[in-house]
Amino acid sequence: MNAPVFSRRALLQGGALVVGFSLAGRSALAQTAASVATNGFSKAIAPDQVDSFLALGADGRATIFSGKVDLGTGVETAMAQIAAEELDLPLDHVTVVQGDTALTPDQGPTYGSLSIQKGGVEIRQAAATARARLVQLASERLGAPIDALVTENGSVRPKAGGTGVSYADLLKDGRFETKVDSAVTTKDPAQFALVGKSVPRLDIPEKMTGHFTYMQDFRVPGMVHARVVRPPAISATLKSVDEGSVASIPGLIKVVRQGNFLAVVTEREWAAIKAASQLKATWSAWAGLPAQDQLWEHVRATKVTKDDVTSSTGDAEGALAQASKVLQATYDFAIHTHGSIGPSCAVAEFKDGLLTCWTASQMTHALRMQLAAMTGLAPEAVRCIYIEGSGCYGRNGHEDAAGDAALLARAVGRPVRVQWSRADEHGWDPKGPPTLIDLKAGLDAAGNVAAWSSQFHVPEGAAGNVPLVAATLAGLPHETTMAPGNVIQNSALPYGFPNVRTVCHRLADTPFRPSWIRTPGRMQNTFANEAFLDECAATAGADPLEYRLRVLKDPRGITVLKRVAEIAGWQARPSPLKEDARADVLRGRGLSYVRYELNRTYVAGVAEVEVDRKTGQVRVPRFFVAQDCGQIINPDGVRNQLDGNVIQTVSRVLMEEVTFDRSAVTSLDWASYPIITFPDVPQVVTDLIDRPTEKPWGAGEPSAAIVPAAISNAIFDATGARLRSVPFSPAKVKAALQGT
Repeated sequence: MNAPVFSRRALLQGGALVVGFSLAGRSALAQTAASVATNGFSKAIAPDQVDSFLALGADGRATIFSGKVDLGTGVETAMAQIAAEELDLPLDHVTVVQGDTALTPDQGPTYGSLSIQKGGVEIRQAAATARARLVQLASERLGAPIDALVTENGSVRPKAGGTGVSYADLLKDGRFETKVDSAVTTKDPAQFALVGKSVPRLDIPEKMTGHFTYMQDFRVPGMVHARVVRPPAISATLKSVDEGSVASIPGLIKVVRQGNFLAVVTEREWAAIKAASQLKATWSAWAGLPAQDQLWEHVRATKVTKDDVTSSTGDAEGALAQASKVLQATYDFAIHTHGSIGPSCAVAEFKDGLLTCWTASQMTHALRMQLAAMTGLAPEAVRCIYIEGSGCYGRNGHEDAAGDAALLARAVGRPVRVQWSRADEHGWDPKGPPTLIDLKAGLDAAGNVAAWSSQFHVPEGAAGNVPLVAATLAGLPHETTMAPGNVIQNSALPYGFPNVRTVCHRLADTPFRPSWIRTPGRMQNTFANEAFLDECAATAGADPLEYRLRVLKDPRGITVLKRVAEIAGWQARPSPLKEDARADVLRGRGLSYVRYELNRTYVAGVAEVEVDRKTGQVRVPRFFVAQDCGQIINPDGVRNQLDGNVIQTVSRVLMEEVTFDRSAVTSLDWASYPIITFPDVPQVVTDLIDRPTEKPWGAGEPSAAIVPAAISNAIFDATGARLRSVPFSPAKVKAALQGT
């Protein structure tokens, strides 16, 4: 792997030759890998070429090249299943290379629950096209009609029996040289042998035995270590640096200063940690953040750059004026940090005018463009290689660590590893922005919703390439495409109300760099919609499930609601339950539903809660989920996703909130930004609705969207108090109980 120039033939005939680039460290001996050149590869990466997505080696094994990456969600296993199914290969004959910009096509960032829905479908089409090509070649070789042949276990043979020919013999030069046929006939679901079956995750054995190499474990020869010295205030200016304050630290290589970017580079990691804490620097003051106790006043006062009307049916304002009863409420959702268990890390090397970056970025192709802009290199001179990180689920600090490492590698001329600290991670990763929602509903004499009006206050920029901290501090060029993004999704409703108007006010700015955290926008918007709908049901004296079924016309949505009610043992009655108010612990159940972005995965959930009246503590002992994501690739993998979604979101809803003063984030550790611990992890009961003949949709985000409202509705059912502000902290719960 020491930077040879590979021919196409050698690359493909070697089979496993390329695997080390993206999956380095899949054994204990592979934790240290040599640097890899960023040029000299002739492999296709164009998204319309079969050769971009797969290669068949001389040993009959297939290597799949996926631009989508596994963030710990099982995507690697699912991609292997899809490809093995279409190629009629055993699963252990398929290897997946992920997120290497020199080897994999750009399939877009790994976000939005699109890995299977988009990335997997593209790999399926490429594999099916490859199989069709192999059958065509076999037809020519065997002198048999195409429809008289069948693929099986890596070979093509006559259906009637007889000698076949292996894929390796049919494609000796390793080239398909065929465009992906988007209209290709893929395998009949009735013939599936792997898709739709639970298979063991490929990554779990090494993770369970401690042999898995996360980004934080990765090493390259000659690598040195760095720590960035962060400003005490977000936009503080660096006035002076006393380099003599760290001159005595053994192994010090360089103090790097560029603009407001300040870092130390040393031979060993502990020396970098020590130097960063010991380096004396003078910074200007800065206090440009809003006061936290006035956050929502600040959000409401922020300039609106545009209004997105996400739905408009009938005359909502006119119907509100005629309603028998009008309800109104305001919901808010706090600023969240990603809280990655493993702080972000990256390794970068400049060599011969080329930049290689090993990164846990979920968007290596986009990061490549950002690093190119920051360094002034052409994009083709930058190579980003994905290595799974410990913790992600949204654009956290991994890209920023990569920017740090690239700047420092250029400054010292050696490979540099940048490992963020816990304070770096909590203080400097981009945040899930605050969301504020105002809602009104008009009920008719029968208690039905006759009018619905909602206004969402969301940031204008909440998607695209988040600016790199290193580029900002150093005053280097940016490559950013901060687009409005999908944070407006699920502001519109899935229900058939006669008069509806939903508007998203796009705000000119937000206190911190905005980013995605699992289910961005859709979670906040669904929270407000589903909790407020529960308020309407309670006012009408109606059972929350029956109230939804009255106005939901989508058969698949109706099915998931009925299925979750069945597994949760739902008993029809209005909320609240009105238990003995003298009990110390009150119990309730709450329902929530979403069709993700109103055009894909259906999810319904029921939360069971316990509320301690004296302490205000809320527990969620059980959570039930029914999901229809179309065709399921790996049921066990989908259940993993549902478990993770529920557990992480219960944590976010009950306890997570970024705290800050006028200068910077103050929740810099697990004490000040607590997350859920094992004793409070709920039992998650799932029911999967598999539709093998339908398109596959995503499972990485949708089930998180239902959790906040389900918990809020369950607290109301238990106590009669409505929680409208995430997180549902003990202080907020006690205050709400006092108001009932």
